[in-house]
Amino acid sequence: MSPASTGAPTRVGAAPSAPAAVAAPASPVPAPDSDSRLTPGGPGYRRMSLALFLAGVATFALLYSTQALLPLISGEFGVAASEASWTVAAATGGLALFVLPMSALSERFGRRAVMTGSLAVAVTVGMLVPFAPSLGALVVLRAVQGAALAGLPASAQAYLAEEVRPKALVTAIGLFVAGNSVGGMSGRVITGWVAQEWGWRISVGVIGALAVACAVAFRLLLPAPRHFTAGSLRPRDLLGTVRGHLADPLLRRLYAIGALFMTVFGGVYTVIGYRLTAAPFGLPQGIVGSIFLVYLVGTVSASTAGRLVGRFGRRGALYLAGGTTAAGLLLSLAASLPLVLLGLVLITAGFFAGHAVASSAVSKTATRGRAQASALYQSAYYIGSSAGSTVGALAFHAEGWVGTVGVGLLAVLGVVTITVVGSRAARVAARRGPAAAHWTAAHR
Repeated sequence: MSPASTGAPTRVGAAPSAPAAVAAPASPVPAPDSDSRLTPGGPGYRRMSLALFLAGVATFALLYSTQALLPLISGEFGVAASEASWTVAAATGGLALFVLPMSALSERFGRRAVMTGSLAVAVTVGMLVPFAPSLGALVVLRAVQGAALAGLPASAQAYLAEEVRPKALVTAIGLFVAGNSVGGMSGRVITGWVAQEWGWRISVGVIGALAVACAVAFRLLLPAPRHFTAGSLRPRDLLGTVRGHLADPLLRRLYAIGALFMTVFGGVYTVIGYRLTAAPFGLPQGIVGSIFLVYLVGTVSASTAGRLVGRFGRRGALYLAGGTTAAGLLLSLAASLPLVLLGLVLITAGFFAGHAVASSAVSKTATRGRAQASALYQSAYYIGSSAGSTVGALAFHAEGWVGTVGVGLLAVLGVVTITVVGSRAARVAARRGPAAAHWTAAHR
């Protein structure tokens, strides 16, 4: 794939301008054609895919377990949408803050061990959430749960980058992201119907039990890593690796793109329940929960992200994802329920495709400290989620659904602008020749 097709210059390894990154611990990368790495149809690939799919299901089901229930939580505790939304923002914020330290632990103790421990703590906290006596206690429990889940996303992407052949990496990460979409969908649909009959507390307890089952199956199925080498936990090494990644212009752009896509998604799905339960729709809680079946569209779009990149290039795939998301936002302004649902379908498809493309690009770009590179992406991504949940709810309180859509459109504009800047940098570098392209990638 040409540099122009990626939307940014091609580069290898951490930026040379950050010497400390060279000394940072990293897992060695086998030759791309090594027969020992997993490939579709090969031994262990299906077990690995199913295990990480289930991990994605558990992660998103737990992380967003209260999102479809916000109107009920508002009613029980007597708070507005902007206050209830903290039960979502606290979880994603906790994940954003702890994903980098967790990635460092995965460099030392192994991807599988950290993912297993994270799921174990998260599901334990999940069984306590239904007993929260107040909104404040609920927010604290959700923050702890998000921090525990931080060991999953970055470690999973680093595991895939090390254990899967490069040509199959986008597809493998797409399947993991697809698991995220199934978890988000099933969590919201189940909580909606259960809450309608038995209340929000029982519904989040059911999600906790589902996550326990996924966690056990994940641990039994995931193959032992064969290409991991333990690194150091020295803070100096970690900071050097982080500085190297943040000095890289391509990685910075990918981090920003992930954050902006998630700002749209977090805002829309935090507020949509309030809109659909109010006039002119007036839908019951169970039906509102079922609206999240549109996540199945995200499952498809994420799992086909590799084909989109192959056909349109990474830059083209990001433009397509951004355009689809913007079209969905505009359609959702209609007073017609079918058009609102179509808008949600387009928003979901565009978001998951964009997320799969950007996150797989991070894993391909970073050849050193992959866990830290993925952790920085996940941190930006979930900061975007927290910002979207909070700002989207505030905009809804101030201006209604139009305000939430306005926030989303600004975020999509940011995605397009960043991609255009990256494309321009790639064209300039290409005109200067290979040496200049490398220098531009490292120092721009």
